Amino acid sequence: MKHILFIDPIEKLNPKKDSTLMLATTMKAMGIPVFLLFEKDFYLSNKLTPEFQVYDFASEFYEDGCYLKSFQLGNVSLQPVSIEDIIHMRIDPPFDARYLRYLWMLRFYQEKGIRVVNSPDGILKFNEKLHAYAQPSSLPTYVGSSANEFLNFASLMKKEKHVELILKPLDLFQGIGVEKITLDRSDLREKFEAKVQENNGPVVAQPFCKEVMNGEIRSLYFKGIELGSILKVPKTGEFLANIAQGADFHAIELSSSIKDECNRICSELLRDGVDWVAFDIMGDHVSEINITCPGLLVEVSFAHKKNLAHELIKLL
Repeated sequence: MKHILFIDPIEKLNPKKDSTLMLATTMKAMGIPVFLLFEKDFYLSNKLTPEFQVYDFASEFYEDGCYLKSFQLGNVSLQPVSIEDIIHMRIDPPFDARYLRYLWMLRFYQEKGIRVVNSPDGILKFNEKLHAYAQPSSLPTYVGSSANEFLNFASLMKKEKHVELILKPLDLFQGIGVEKITLDRSDLREKFEAKVQENNGPVVAQPFCKEVMNGEIRSLYFKGIELGSILKVPKTGEFLANIAQGADFHAIELSSSIKDECNRICSELLRDGVDWVAFDIMGDHVSEINITCPGLLVEVSFAHKKNLAHELIKLL
């Protein structure tokens, strides 16, 4: 069995802390055949036998066994793909037309009996934010482009004693486009309409969850099993708990109620072939269910002082 990891151009990644490259390095160290596949070499044909141009690589961990000390692409080879192999969909969002095209193409291979993780059908079915908002533990949420209905939502949030709102895009990542505004501003309509124009479509609005100042949890699951969880703490004076933007982090244990909620959601997602899930949790609220390219495997492993890719590989 071969593992083919379909990834973004290497120039776009930060090899030192990339979850996919950590997984690939761990597989190689265990003697598992593993190769990297880039966008320029991905194709399908209903006439040709599936065969990808893929890359070998050389990499080495730091002493912590989590962060990569070095990474270098190696030889190129042609590798046939059979039903015993696994293609890992590890292209980063945003979920745009480019991303959708790859899901359609991966679905072609899945229908030929080749396993794809996460399943393109599952990724197509569940939006990472909207599926979280459908859960009982979600914050009050508005999603749309209608300024009138947004103002109705804002009025309701005022009545519930909220002071600030978070506005954010529906399909971006790493905190891009997230903005905090006050509910008492006089240009609330204009601000919302500008955000719709900026995002070329629906905007998410939620009351600002003050618990995020104490940190946001990232919990990694594979096949319904928790690999590990961390608390990401924003820099002083900021509200985005994003490690790429300077947030600190440390290991944490999930509360029994949140763990039950994550287990329930994973059971549902597994039915659609979504094995690898990363939950974002603020206070008692599941705020996002990451399934496109769940990340932070390196940071969660480092915080728990063990390479959690080993656990993931066992579950594969």
